[in-house]
Amino acid sequence: MLPQEIIRKKRDGGVLDAEEIAFFVTGLSDGSVTEGQVAALAMAIFFRGLSVDERVALTLAMRDSGDVLDWQGIDAPVLDKHSTGGVGDNVSLMLAPALAACGAAVPMISGRGLGHTGGTLDKFDSIPGYRTQPDTGLFRKVVREVGCAIIGQTGNLAPADKRFYAIRDVTGTVESIDLITASILSKKLAAGLQGLVLDVKWGTGAFMATLEDARGLAESLVRVANGAGLKTTALITDMNEPLASAAGNAVEMQNAVDFLKGNAIDNRLWDVAVAQGGELLASGGLAPDAEAGAGMMRQAFESGKAAEKFAQMVHALGGPADFLEKAELYLARAPVEAPVYADREGTVTAVDARAVGVAVVTLGGGRKAPEDVIDPSVGLTSLAGVGNRVDADAPLAIVHAKTEEDAETAANILRKAYTLGGAAEVADRPTVVERIAP
Repeated sequence: MLPQEIIRKKRDGGVLDAEEIAFFVTGLSDGSVTEGQVAALAMAIFFRGLSVDERVALTLAMRDSGDVLDWQGIDAPVLDKHSTGGVGDNVSLMLAPALAACGAAVPMISGRGLGHTGGTLDKFDSIPGYRTQPDTGLFRKVVREVGCAIIGQTGNLAPADKRFYAIRDVTGTVESIDLITASILSKKLAAGLQGLVLDVKWGTGAFMATLEDARGLAESLVRVANGAGLKTTALITDMNEPLASAAGNAVEMQNAVDFLKGNAIDNRLWDVAVAQGGELLASGGLAPDAEAGAGMMRQAFESGKAAEKFAQMVHALGGPADFLEKAELYLARAPVEAPVYADREGTVTAVDARAVGVAVVTLGGGRKAPEDVIDPSVGLTSLAGVGNRVDADAPLAIVHAKTEEDAETAANILRKAYTLGGAAEVADRPTVVERIAP
């Protein structure tokens, strides 16, 4: 079998069989397929597309290019979620422990920030001592004993995807829904899951700017995941403003702690966390349906059991035993904290969430280059949401910065991100927009 013949077949609109796809993925893993050949196939797929069967075959082949985790011995459904990325999206921080409190096992393998979006691992790096890259033995132990562990990619999971993505990144083929689908799901399948919920975001702060594009990706992911044997549903959620009232790393961690303790709960975060949890508890057989599962999630939060699981997980992975009680003493604080006021008073009618994310990156809370070191202390809090009134007493946000100059730069970006008008101009927009089922 020759790589160039597989490329030619797809270039001409043919359908690749599972054997051809597996051959190419093996070449991705062992280097026998050149970078130019990988780029050529990616471009052919970008223009010609893949059928559902081809997407399933590519996903499974990339899953099998490395280790596949086995959770035998854990008497609980193994569940997880995946978000396509947004601003102020710290749902994972409260979702995993709440699911564990409801009887699930949650081996959550998360990523770092990408572009203007925040990364779950970067948030956990703000906790002193927390090990985001434990060995497999500790990972299994924490999942078994606590019920959840949030860590970075461990071991040799889907190595073919890593090479494929790196080549796509420099050849203009990242935006292919077919390849995005296989990339996301190969890693989730390699994690040995039994149930998955996908949070596909649309809007100004999402990679999918339109609802139509988000729906297309969600439908592709759900069809392929279920075709590969993983019970999966998707929720399309609104990212036309930050999900939380905080954006940054330590500030989003504090926001999550406040949520879990019941001190301050952002309504949009609550809606997404409860809805995602309900889907997963139903998928795992812990609830008869998603509505009943949502009720279990609400109880886990309101009873404090989710907070208890969070504290146990943090300590088991090396963080302070009293982190939940004293988070503000452990989390880094920026030397400059200043309110950002709008140029005029009014009601927030729209927010460019991507610009809010860019403001955080500008402060040092994200990466402009892969090798950049993140400052966990910087970010934005008390972010005004759509429908909020801003004036001389109510700022758009509070900026947390290293210097006064950084604070002013971020403030200028933030002012341009907000559109103000009258209260009558505010559109009623649900946070959870659609549910995509098999």
